[in-house]
Amino acid sequence: MVTIENNCFSIPQICESGQCFRLDAVSEDTYELLAGSRHLKIGIRKNPSEAAGGDGNANAHTHGETVLYCTQEEYETFWKEYFDLSVSYSDYIDQIDEQDDYLKSAAEFGSGIRILRQDTWEMIITFILSQQNNIPRIKGLIRTLSERYGKRCETPDGGMYYTFPRAEELSQATEEELRELKLGYRSKYICQTAKMIAGGGIDLDALKEMEYMEARTELMKLSGIGGKVADCICLFALHQMDAFPVDTHIKKVLELHYPGGFPFEKYKGCAGVMQQYIFYYDLRYR
Repeated sequence: MVTIENNCFSIPQICESGQCFRLDAVSEDTYELLAGSRHLKIGIRKNPSEAAGGDGNANAHTHGETVLYCTQEEYETFWKEYFDLSVSYSDYIDQIDEQDDYLKSAAEFGSGIRILRQDTWEMIITFILSQQNNIPRIKGLIRTLSERYGKRCETPDGGMYYTFPRAEELSQATEEELRELKLGYRSKYICQTAKMIAGGGIDLDALKEMEYMEARTELMKLSGIGGKVADCICLFALHQMDAFPVDTHIKKVLELHYPGGFPFEKYKGCAGVMQQYIFYYDLRYR
């Protein structure tokens, strides 16, 4: 068991930030996370004022602790990097222009969000599924896909979960089978992408060594991946922090608050963090 102070770290906010679709609340203070073949139980310890009702403000993530039910070795070798816990996100927030009231408010509202370091293959399929979709349905499709093509495993307390299917496993699926699982037009993209990656058409390990724009271009060679989806994969898997996915939420904010263009030059190396603050703020507050 590893305990972490909630300093710019909020599992509830990360869960609702649109970057991870296998993180779910199982009770008010307990979450379950699946990452590839790994399972993690997470507990939220509130401070006394929150436990008594608190003030319900957006900064609740700065109070209390998060408990990861794993060994210290598992934390040091996997989960610490996965949650990007070696990085000071308060330093990112300090970079925000004092004159930018909108971004300051967005960062304050969602400052418990961190950019996760997720598996590249899993993010490729996840964000193909995310097209023209909402978060609950995306989660359901991923669960269905894992139950059909992943491997069944047991949790330490006797529970059960399914691993995310590997490219080799998913490459055996037919488009008709995936359509039966309600994946719709995305079925074709997933079949073609799984076959291409399983056959070595794209080297996922090589993507990790590429610069942002090179990786983005390479990802767009895959079936069903355009610029926005490639940016999501670059940010949430390859940790390319200059990636800035633009969906309908972000487009609306840019048009309203940044008609002259978002100041990317000011946020070099952390534009993706700002994108998450904006997305979460528009999704949850507006």
